[in-house]
Amino acid sequence: MDWRTLLDRLSGNGGHPRLTRGRVLAAYSVAVATDIIQFVLGPFGWAGIDEILDGVAMVATTALIGFHPLLLPTFVLELFPVTDLLPSWTVAVALVVSLRRKTIAPAGEGPAIDIKPTSVR
Repeated sequence: MDWRTLLDRLSGNGGHPRLTRGRVLAAYSVAVATDIIQFVLGPFGWAGIDEILDGVAMVATTALIGFHPLLLPTFVLELFPVTDLLPSWTVAVALVVSLRRKTIAPAGEGPAIDIKPTSVR
């Protein structure tokens, strides 16, 4: 692997799996489930359960939608005691999916507006 390929993968620009409806749904499911479990655990999260959930969420999300740099701050943010109550995994997945979909469909290749000309009298 050359440096350019490595930098593309680390920046989130290349090497990510194709976003299918099933992958996106599974990534949202992992994120929402992780956020709900962490919210329900509340103060018991300090026992290490939250960190295990965050590791599983990071690995599963990366496997489903590919690595993106936005996932790293989410992982680090979840290490702080009170911030794990925020739905940060769900927000991160939503941002990554929207950014990836934006780059997949370049401008000008979408469906054109089809208007039939009418005669003006």
